[in-house]
Amino acid sequence: MVSKKDFLVAAAVLVFALISHSEGILGGREAASHSRPYMASIQVPEGENLKHECGGFVIADQWVMTAVHCLPTGPNGRKVVLGVHSLSEPEETKQTFDILELYNHPDFSASNYDNDIALIKLDRPFNVSEAVKAVEFLRAGGTNPDTDAVVETAGWGSLDNLGSRPDKLMEVVIEVVNSNRCKRSDYFGRKFTNNMICAHKVCPDPCDQPHKKEDTCDGDSGGPLLYNGIAVGITSNGGKKCGQIKKPGIYTIISHYTEWIDSTMALQPAATPDQSN
Repeated sequence: MVSKKDFLVAAAVLVFALISHSEGILGGREAASHSRPYMASIQVPEGENLKHECGGFVIADQWVMTAVHCLPTGPNGRKVVLGVHSLSEPEETKQTFDILELYNHPDFSASNYDNDIALIKLDRPFNVSEAVKAVEFLRAGGTNPDTDAVVETAGWGSLDNLGSRPDKLMEVVIEVVNSNRCKRSDYFGRKFTNNMICAHKVCPDPCDQPHKKEDTCDGDSGGPLLYNGIAVGITSNGGKKCGQIKKPGIYTIISHYTEWIDSTMALQPAATPDQSN
C-alpha cells in the first residue's frame, strides 16, 4: 500500500515534470537529413568519446561561427564535427576537425552575454559536399528581420527542461519579438542590448496547435538564426527555463560585427621559427 508521504512525493515530481516539459522546445521537429549543411557540432571529449556541447555554423572555408560562452576559456580539446545529422550513428559525411585558432569577441560580457560571437578556424579546409557547405551571413547595411518576422534555427539542444537531448538535428520556426518588449523589466530589462534579437513562438489561447511554445534550449547555443536562408543571428541565451513566455531566446545580431569578422578572418597565425638551422 502506498503511504500518503510517498503519494505526495510522487505527485510533486509529476507536477514538476509537467510544468518543466510545458516550457521546453515542444515545437521542434527533426530536420531532413543534411538539409542544413552549414551546421556544426562542437563536441567535448568524454572518456574515449565525444559529446555534443554547442552548435556552430560554417561561414567560409575553414571558418565556423559560434557563441563566446560555448568556449569561454579556450578550445580545451574540443572538436568541431561537420556533415552531422545523427550524433551517434556513423555517417560517411562526417568530417572532424581540431580547433586551430579560437577568436572570442574581446568585448564579450559574461554578465549579460553582450557581444556573444566567436570565430573558430579549423585545422584544415573542409571538403565541400552536399552535407558540408557554408551559409551566407548578413553583413553591415543588410536588413535584419522586423517584429513578427518568421525566422528559423536548428540544433541538437535539449528538447525540454528535463535535459532530454535528441540524437538527430532538430529545427524550429519561430517569430521575432519586439525589441522594446524584450527590454521591459518583466522580460530582460537592461540585460537586453541593441546587439540582440529576441524570438520564440507562442500559440495564443485558444491554441489549436500541438505545442503552445517553440524555442531554443540548452545545447543549441552557437547555432544560427536564419531569415530567408541567411544567418542573421547566433543563438545566445534566454531564461533559466526554455520556452517561457516572457523569456524568449536571445540571439546576437551578426551584422553588427562585420568589421570584426573581416579583420579576424584576415589574420594569419604567427609564423613558427625555423628550427632547422
